[in-house]
Amino acid sequence: MKNVNYLINGVLAAAVVVLFVMQFSNKKSSDSTAPVGTQISESEVVLPIAYIDVDSLLKNYNLAHDISETLIRKQEGARANLNEKARQLEGEMKEFQRKIENNAFLSRERAEAEQNRLVRKQQELQELDQRLSIEFMNEQQKMNQQIRDSINNYINHYNTSKKFHMIISNTNNDNLLYADKAYDITNEVVNGLNTRYTSKK
Repeated sequence: MKNVNYLINGVLAAAVVVLFVMQFSNKKSSDSTAPVGTQISESEVVLPIAYIDVDSLLKNYNLAHDISETLIRKQEGARANLNEKARQLEGEMKEFQRKIENNAFLSRERAEAEQNRLVRKQQELQELDQRLSIEFMNEQQKMNQQIRDSINNYINHYNTSKKFHMIISNTNNDNLLYADKAYDITNEVVNGLNTRYTSKK
């Protein structure tokens, strides 16, 4: 993942240098591609690029919020079911121990059969725990992909009119150490995504 980030940062740096060269050679054309809400003087050069704060977008995007709540409900339901089964098994094991101490089993074979049944039940519970964890991870990946597809689809639609040459994603200042707020289109994109999501619902 780090290598991919380094590669992306290298490509972005090269692209920014190219854009600077293009902009300085033709300053007048840069005014027409200035991001929305940007006020610049004639001496400033505004590149046709923008960035989105992904953390802020996911925090405010209603689809991401709804999906997160759905995942939490599913995880809590599965965990409650698993905990209930674990409590039942614990009760049965205590009862087995009590019977052993009081010589309540009619024969050694009956005691061993009950012990084997409890061991199998414990193994089944562990397997269920692993299966639920895998199912939850798969569900999480599927829903994350749904969010990514939704955002990418909207960005492509959004940029047909905005004409940015580059839209950079920024997560926790991982890709972008500094950028003027004039290049930040996060709120505009979030509003567009939420409007589209509300109308679909």
